[in-house]
Amino acid sequence: MHSHVPRVPYRISLFVFLALFSCSAYAQQRGETVDLGMVTQIRQEGFRNSQVMQTASAIVDGIGERLSGSPNVKKANEWTRDQFTKWGLQNAHLEGYKFGRGWQNEFTSVRMVSPDFMELIAYPKAWTPGTSGAIKAPAVRVVAKSPADFEKYRGKLSGKIVLYGDMPEVKPQAEAAMSRYDEKKLADIGHYEIPSEKPRFSPEEFKNRLALRKAADEFFVKENVVAVIDASRGDGGTVFVQSAGSYKEGEPEVAPSLSMAVEHFGRIARLLERGGNVELEVNVQNKFYTDDPTAYDTVAEIPGSDKKDELVMVGAHLDSWHAGTGATDNAAGCAVTMEAVRILQALGVKPRRTIRIALWTGEEEGLLGSRAYVEQHFGSRPESTDPKEKDLPSFLRKPGTPLTLKPEQKQVSAYFNIDNGSGKVRGIYLQENAAVAPIFTEWLKPFHDLGADTITYRNTGGTDHLSFDAVGIPGFQFIQDPIEYETRTHHSNMDVYERLQRDDLMQASVVLASFIYNAAMRDDMMPRKPLPKDAVLPPASAAPAKTPAKKK
Repeated sequence: MHSHVPRVPYRISLFVFLALFSCSAYAQQRGETVDLGMVTQIRQEGFRNSQVMQTASAIVDGIGERLSGSPNVKKANEWTRDQFTKWGLQNAHLEGYKFGRGWQNEFTSVRMVSPDFMELIAYPKAWTPGTSGAIKAPAVRVVAKSPADFEKYRGKLSGKIVLYGDMPEVKPQAEAAMSRYDEKKLADIGHYEIPSEKPRFSPEEFKNRLALRKAADEFFVKENVVAVIDASRGDGGTVFVQSAGSYKEGEPEVAPSLSMAVEHFGRIARLLERGGNVELEVNVQNKFYTDDPTAYDTVAEIPGSDKKDELVMVGAHLDSWHAGTGATDNAAGCAVTMEAVRILQALGVKPRRTIRIALWTGEEEGLLGSRAYVEQHFGSRPESTDPKEKDLPSFLRKPGTPLTLKPEQKQVSAYFNIDNGSGKVRGIYLQENAAVAPIFTEWLKPFHDLGADTITYRNTGGTDHLSFDAVGIPGFQFIQDPIEYETRTHHSNMDVYERLQRDDLMQASVVLASFIYNAAMRDDMMPRKPLPKDAVLPPASAAPAKTPAKKK
């Protein structure tokens, strides 16, 4: 895929390229050089002695799914902490934050018993109850576009298994599920998108969907249904599954809820639409964990030298959904970040700044682990008090005020995040931080032969670098080839080890290790965007807080 013709490393207009060329030259004059000897060592260690796939297998195969709050994610916390210690990192520990109920699926069987026998592909949704054993019951179809639509089903659903929602259209797979960014797509990413007046996600549309979901949950519980099954997006036996119930204590209970492969859902739906009688057997055994409402992040360090009080941070999220084993989302990111620090540790690097790696949990529920860590160490905003935004996710809420910063905030030079699947690194999002463009341009030059040469001013969202960016710390997410992330693996039963791309993960580990090293060694901290006007800075005399109590 990589052309033999040298490509322009900055994929934007000629005018902007010339301006950045000048900036790059200025950066070099200022001493923004790359230690190519160290790059060589990083590449040698990362390509010839890689442990990235062993690390990924230990997480994915050895531990399995890692839903936040579950016993498995706690095992992953402890295994990664111990692995960091084994590699010689310092201060490896777990830091806790308030989460809620844990949950784990222990057994699922769904089958048709009449008019035919058929094993059905279905997975329970997280934080929903089980069925207390195998239950045979008639299937019934329910379609509702608004809360009022449930009235026509009132009194008709008790003791039945509900097939809920529309039947998605299934089209032939005209294109391969796997894809890489080509020249045109990377050029498009390189062009900044001017923010639109219209939000990308409509708060009103989200509220309407939320109101329908709440009405459905309440209605099915009152109707005493056996279970609720919807059709998963995707096809070919790929089932995308998240949650229906809540991890929060005290939230209303829901009926046992599952997502089913669309082809199997479709057969049952068509039989019912033709007036036939369908009987299903459902046996779902789920377990809640309420003894410890705490979830944990794993943290470890390579200590710095003359600038040891300053930090370069790197991270990925350790938690996953439960139908697969969380390979591309996001054991891949964890394996890459772990491999990057392992490479530096194996080379005996003595960084000027302390390198701190953090593996987050609660990311899938709203960046909970990284947000809690940032709030504890660096700064925070209060939640919005607007009652109209009470039920909206954080990315649709207006920020509260003020932004209150802690002394440690100014000590973090940068945070680098990996969470876009198993694809190789193709470049980096600047999060609108223009001052880092010439720096990253130089840092990427030794990796053009590996396909990493795109820089874009664009923001990208949906993962843990946003927690750092929100408090004025330079936080960055890398551009990665999509491979089959959205089409096959993201939150699905196919998110398993076999979907990981070995060569891509090795490449990403090498590029990331070099970025971490450069950030830790340069004379200056990374440039920062201006703080918002409402930011409240700590007193000049304030000292950084002590590290909170650690769970060994």
